[in-house]
Amino acid sequence: MTHYSQTDLKIWLINLDHANTRRSQMSDRLNALGLDYERFSAVDGNLRSNEFMSTVDVTYYERFMGQRLLPGKVGCYFSHLAVWELLSKSTAKIGLILEDDAVFHEDFLDALELAMAGADHWDLLRLNSTRASMPIPQGRLGPYHLNAYLGRFTGNGCYLLHRDVAQRLVPALGTMKLAFEHEIGRYFAHNYRLFGMEPFPSYVDDGGVSQIIGTNGENMQKLPR
Repeated sequence: MTHYSQTDLKIWLINLDHANTRRSQMSDRLNALGLDYERFSAVDGNLRSNEFMSTVDVTYYERFMGQRLLPGKVGCYFSHLAVWELLSKSTAKIGLILEDDAVFHEDFLDALELAMAGADHWDLLRLNSTRASMPIPQGRLGPYHLNAYLGRFTGNGCYLLHRDVAQRLVPALGTMKLAFEHEIGRYFAHNYRLFGMEPFPSYVDDGGVSQIIGTNGENMQKLPR
């Protein structure tokens, strides 16, 4: 069994250039935990989505997501994919990838240490979620359940990823067909072990104002069935 520790870890924070308040808050939160990180300048879909449209299957996305494709979804997808590529080319064994609305519980460092020590048991491990329905326990990491899910399991806010998984999947994810959180939830298609660590040691708090779908989802446009 391989024993991983924080020396095998690199942390990326995805943050839009104009989101100064969020950047400052995340800097304070990470510094309080003593965690070094690299900020990734997120792709601003409202400004740059046209650059990526040649690698977006809009018809597929809208058919299977049941909603209009928002520029922010494009930015989110290609921001995470770019960080995966950075991880794949780094010397780190594992990446911790954060969005700038992640909040950490007091047990986060303990959970992170246990997750790293048990990294042989997962390939992509979510440390928070926006939705996690019908959990099926697969094992334990200390006091935490390692869960698979029969229902929807989504969220990009805080997750761990093995470098070799990123190396294998970056080329396969080059065309956007789904929202990123839904794409990485397709463990059955991408052949990796996707689990959640519960109770989740972090959560998402955007103050009710999403940089993608707006206040209370006002930008979301559902399509007819």
